[in-house]
Amino acid sequence: MKILDIPQSGKLGLVVSMGGRYGQVRRALVIPTNPRTDAQENVRVNFTRSAKNWRALTEAQRLAWHASAANVQSASRLGQSGPLTGSQHYLQVNAINATFGAAPVEVPPKPAVFDELVVTGLVVTNNAGVIKVALTCPEDPAENTVIRAAKPQSAGRSKTNDYRIVGMCPMPAQGAADITALYTAKFGAPEPGTKVFVRVNQFVDGQESLPRTFSAIVPAAA
Repeated sequence: MKILDIPQSGKLGLVVSMGGRYGQVRRALVIPTNPRTDAQENVRVNFTRSAKNWRALTEAQRLAWHASAANVQSASRLGQSGPLTGSQHYLQVNAINATFGAAPVEVPPKPAVFDELVVTGLVVTNNAGVIKVALTCPEDPAENTVIRAAKPQSAGRSKTNDYRIVGMCPMPAQGAADITALYTAKFGAPEPGTKVFVRVNQFVDGQESLPRTFSAIVPAAA
């Protein structure tokens, strides 16, 4: 429920506080289910492996990560953020590398320089019941352009935060990159009247650019 209180976040006894869309929210503590999906297990394995590798670094290598981390800020929480520790920075970079199949690194990367994101929109068509999901992409998106998507949502939704990686952006043809196979492999074919959300960004040296989000409603069959 919504409450009037100072900004707060986290667990206290049997309640959890958080910032909501319209103010401070408090709810009863509920232990979440643990479906142990392949994606969840892969993330856990990657973090466990990276934590073990951190301990195997030389002291000089760890000091280099600490120095690099001083210039990397944590995500903002309650309007506050701060520099990462060396181990946090190491885990962050190598977890991202593992997610996209890149090799782990022992030396902190230089700040990434990202190309201009060439994806400019999302178009969903329905030709006699055959639904196609495509990104407007007039140029080669480069091999490091990542696509995340959410399961089909109500058309009334203006945003969602439940994104999953579906793959890398394919080469475009005639100004469009067809991601139908990527999307349906993850979520199935979206029904007419639902809204498709897609988020696109770039991955370079264990670092990700800020994402750009697109959405489109699945039309009725033409």
